[in-house]
Amino acid sequence: MNKRHLLKELIDSLDASPAVALLGCRQVGKTTLAFEVSKHLSKQVLYLDLESEQDRAKLAQPELYLKAHQDKLVILDEVHRAPNLFPVLRGLIDSARRDGRQAGLYLLLGSASLDLLKQAGETLAGRISYLSLNPFNILEVELKQLQRLWVRGGFPNSFLAKSDTLSVRWRQDFIRSYLERDIPQFAPRISTETLRRFWGMLAHHQGELLNTAQLARNLGIDNKTAANYLDLLIDLLLVRRLQPWHANTGKRLTKAPKVYVRDSGIIHALLQIADEESLLSHPVLGKSWECFVIENILNIAPNNVQGYFYRSSGGAEIDLILLWPNQDLWAIEIKRSLTPKLERGFYSACDDLQPVRKYVVYAGEEQYPIANDIEAISLTGLCRLLASDTV
Repeated sequence: MNKRHLLKELIDSLDASPAVALLGCRQVGKTTLAFEVSKHLSKQVLYLDLESEQDRAKLAQPELYLKAHQDKLVILDEVHRAPNLFPVLRGLIDSARRDGRQAGLYLLLGSASLDLLKQAGETLAGRISYLSLNPFNILEVELKQLQRLWVRGGFPNSFLAKSDTLSVRWRQDFIRSYLERDIPQFAPRISTETLRRFWGMLAHHQGELLNTAQLARNLGIDNKTAANYLDLLIDLLLVRRLQPWHANTGKRLTKAPKVYVRDSGIIHALLQIADEESLLSHPVLGKSWECFVIENILNIAPNNVQGYFYRSSGGAEIDLILLWPNQDLWAIEIKRSLTPKLERGFYSACDDLQPVRKYVVYAGEEQYPIANDIEAISLTGLCRLLASDTV
């Protein structure tokens, strides 16, 4: 099994909190990671899949059943299917605390942030911590597999498929399954065909400024419906909305966010891009690479680091800004070239924001200075830096 970046953090969270919610898309590897974590624990583990009728039947009297297994770590998979469990868990956690058992009681796995955050956020406040598991990132695969990760995306079954053909087929089935089976659980009134077209439209406009009115017109729906579709895909952790930098710099700044499909393999499947050769000749090439880089950086950066982009009406632009808790800024420009060259807009934006570090992520492997305070760096190199304790 590829070692997941989140493994240590999940173990630490179970040591500190009575309940941990591990959120992520379906098929991203939550159950596999949960069983991997269980190998590092001293207590026994009880696994219940709430999509299984047999396991749901065990919870007909949830308080009685779970109380009989309070000495174990109880893993509840697809827990959003049983929102009635959260008040029961609250009572059991409070009872366990009175008996001196403070941590590692429940691990809740959910395929979306949507219901879990609504239900557990109120019911288990002060008793639960949240973690998000994303598809494989660049530090979870071998360096020589970077191109495969970009083309196929990070979902384990897609990335590890024996051929590009099988990988594409898995991603197409994944998209169909989400539209026909999973999304109706969360939004039963939404037309799956219209949502499929909307999802594909986002892929065509990958990394561009959000124009809800235009998307709505192209689909023949109203603005509110288009906004609801976008919110749903964001809640399902399939799409990211990257906000613009909003500090007062004395310049007219772009206010619309950028929107992109988070997994590069899903983008390529939505656009019928079957392999690397097809991708290299497709108009989405540059934006696909840009969003692949951004997604890896934001997934690996510490949780208290926030990501933005910067664009002014005068042409000043930075692809990605990292805001650190001490208010330091890192400016990151993204180029696919092996010989990256910076435009005037990047220098102008850096003059506006005065970032403490400036990087150009490019397609090569070496790190070298482009200017006195600007470094060219590989995506792997920057991600290793972000994952280290020295930043």
